[in-house]
Order: sequence, then C-alpha cells, then structure tokens
Amino acid sequence: MMYLQPTIFLISLKDYMLPCLNKKLFGVECPGCGMQRSVQLLFQGDFLGAFKMYPAIYPLMVLLVFLISTLFIKFKFADQIKLILMLTTAGAILISYLIKMNILF
Repeated sequence: MMYLQPTIFLISLKDYMLPCLNKKLFGVECPGCGMQRSVQLLFQGDFLGAFKMYPAIYPLMVLLVFLISTLFIKFKFADQIKLILMLTTAGAILISYLIKMNILF
C-alpha cells in the first residue's frame, strides 16, 4: 500500500543550490560559501554539521528572527539590539572567513 508523503520531503534542496560565482571565476570561496549547505543541514536536523559548514548561521538566524519579530512587536531598545546583532553576525562571518582562508593559504 502506498502512503502519501509530504512534498517537503520529496524536494531535495541540493537540486536548487546556486553555485558560487566567486569560486567559479577566481577559484576562491566567498564569505557566504557554505550558507546554502548549512541551511540544508539545519533542515535535516544536523545542527553541529550546520555550524561546521558555516559558523555564522546561528547569529544570522537570530538576526533574521529578531528583524521579523520587530514587524509585529515593538521593542524598547530595538535599534540597539539590531545593531549588536548585525555586528555579531558580521563579526562571525568575517572571523570564520579569515579562519577558512588561513587554512587554504
């Protein structure tokens, strides 16, 4: 007997990933390389693997959740929180990229 499966499990995210133009043209990864694969690992429930693939995924997710929540909820110090989250996310992206490039060179 055949059971109906939810369509979200039938769709493979690997089929829809965009290639990195920077890596294709210059052979060097960009600061965003690994983000798509990290999101795929999050959807699969591999949280440690997602962090290893792209360490800035968690600060980025916190920032996105905060930005979306500010559309519906007014926070007293929203601008300061947003600035701190943006700096944390940018710092995580920069540090992880520098560590990745140090390994390559």
